[in-house]
Amino acid sequence: MDSKIKKIIEKIDSLNLALKKEHIRLAKKYGFYFSQKKIIFLQKIKEKNKNLKIPAWKYAIPKNVRHILSLPFIYMMIFPALVLDICITLYHWVAFPLYGIPKVKRSEYIIYDRKFLDYLNVIQKVHCLYCSYVNGLFAYAVEIAARTERYWCPIKAASKPIANHQWYKDFADYGNPEEWKTKFNDHEAFECLTIKNKK
Repeated sequence: MDSKIKKIIEKIDSLNLALKKEHIRLAKKYGFYFSQKKIIFLQKIKEKNKNLKIPAWKYAIPKNVRHILSLPFIYMMIFPALVLDICITLYHWVAFPLYGIPKVKRSEYIIYDRKFLDYLNVIQKVHCLYCSYVNGLFAYAVEIAARTERYWCPIKAASKPIANHQWYKDFADYGNPEEWKTKFNDHEAFECLTIKNKK
């Protein structure tokens, strides 16, 4: 690997560590901690948060007619999302073992932790549940597609895309057939995931 690229990747790893530390700092600041799969708020924070909650009956009367008009369009997206979920999960379960690619942990992408927030009423929690599912599902689907692309088509674009997934940095340079040959169908590229999962 080119030493400059290695240095950039090391910098990214260092920033990810800094980000993790920042999440820990924010947990202390806002008075919560993790207990198994639950988020527990300190009692004084819990009481303060409850006082900031908008009652569900008040929230149910929208202040803006545009919000009412948009609701059917937001919630009808559950149908294509469910179809995507079924199709991408089925493909993932069948194809990944055949390619020797580790499966994507769904729970790392679809996270339902907003339910622990006392300042949200029941309607807001339903909205958050929906957003967590759909946006988490898209992230889950992107990771499945990204691992597939790393296995079958590991070639960078000729010009930099606006956004790219975590596997893109390991792709062969555009126009470099020798590098592409070494990366094509390379299931060993996923060994880093096996090491990570064992930790």
